[in-house]
Amino acid sequence: MPTAAPPRRLRSRVIERVADAEAAHLTLAADGEPGAAPWQDWLPGVRIKVLHESGGALSYLLQLAPGAEIPPHRHPQDEECLVLAGRLCVGSRIEVGPGGYHLARAGHLHARIHTATGATLFLRGAIPEAEHARF
Repeated sequence: MPTAAPPRRLRSRVIERVADAEAAHLTLAADGEPGAAPWQDWLPGVRIKVLHESGGALSYLLQLAPGAEIPPHRHPQDEECLVLAGRLCVGSRIEVGPGGYHLARAGHLHARIHTATGATLFLRGAIPEAEHARF
């Protein structure tokens, strides 16, 4: 005689309890709350907050003050950027506002990044280092 499968409700409750006990996830608190990741000065007018690192890629936030800029550079891997607040200019042709997305391809020269208003960005990729600014 085949055994009956557990009722769906019971199975759902068990899965929920197992998932709720999972400790492998990472959650960081918002600024000003205990457990918040620290901001660090990176370039003049630019602060960085590293959220997570895995396999050479970082998830991080950048805050650019009004008038701040990041000079032209290259990325060792693709970099994804989502503008959370403010407006960001990439070179002289591209302007990205809140909710806008920009993908910088690995190895290609990335134009100067600048902002007149200030901006907060979420990025995923490698932080460009001095050797990636050479061309």
